[in-house]
Amino acid sequence: MTNALYDRIDAIESFAADVSHELKNPLTSLRSAVETLPLAKNDQSRQRLMDVIQHDVRRLDRLISDISDASRLDAELARSDAKPVDLEVLLSSLVDVSRQIRSTKKPVELDYIIDQKPGTKARFIVPGHDLRLGQIITNLIENARSFVPEVGGKITVKLSRTRGRCLIQIEDNGPGIQAEDIDRIFERFYTDRPEGESFGQNSGLGLSISRQIAEAHGGTLKAENMIDPASGRILGARFILALPVEAAS
Repeated sequence: MTNALYDRIDAIESFAADVSHELKNPLTSLRSAVETLPLAKNDQSRQRLMDVIQHDVRRLDRLISDISDASRLDAELARSDAKPVDLEVLLSSLVDVSRQIRSTKKPVELDYIIDQKPGTKARFIVPGHDLRLGQIITNLIENARSFVPEVGGKITVKLSRTRGRCLIQIEDNGPGIQAEDIDRIFERFYTDRPEGESFGQNSGLGLSISRQIAEAHGGTLKAENMIDPASGRILGARFILALPVEAAS
């Protein structure tokens, strides 16, 4: 218990240091813009500064919301009892919602595949919290959407079961994961955004929170590049969420 307590204290100190560092960046930019605003000589300069201020305020709001979500996650999962979650139903619902997103986000072709062995009817029931598991899937789909091409973007969601675990794979046809160490993308505040996306649109906490939720459910969340065996070319990224099945299933 003492070791666990010290580990928790170290984790809190590390999280606080990361939060402080990330909040300072938009605050510094915001302060500079506010101090410069009275010195602006024309409407065009003032408008540019106002755009910077609004962008930094939105970025701060996004950071604070995600930081709050990450900080209360462990306590929330510990307080609430796990219930049976049917992943087949959950994924079907989330994929349908994602397919309907058209007006403000990049349109993609979104496929949903359930891998059943011939002559069997596997059950995809896991113990957990449906809202939090849904948060992982939504994070991964939207992360994939941000990387696929503007035209011809494709995301595939696959559900299967093997060795007492349910596997959810989310694949895309984007440029793949460019980080030298793929596991770095799960670090807090790490961002590796697609070319053309404006800075500050992502807090860098989505994948970290997703892995945190997966591990709290006794599962794992990993990432890899899909490689063409003939040419060695990267075909896209694949995220693999593995969750233990319900004992009685």
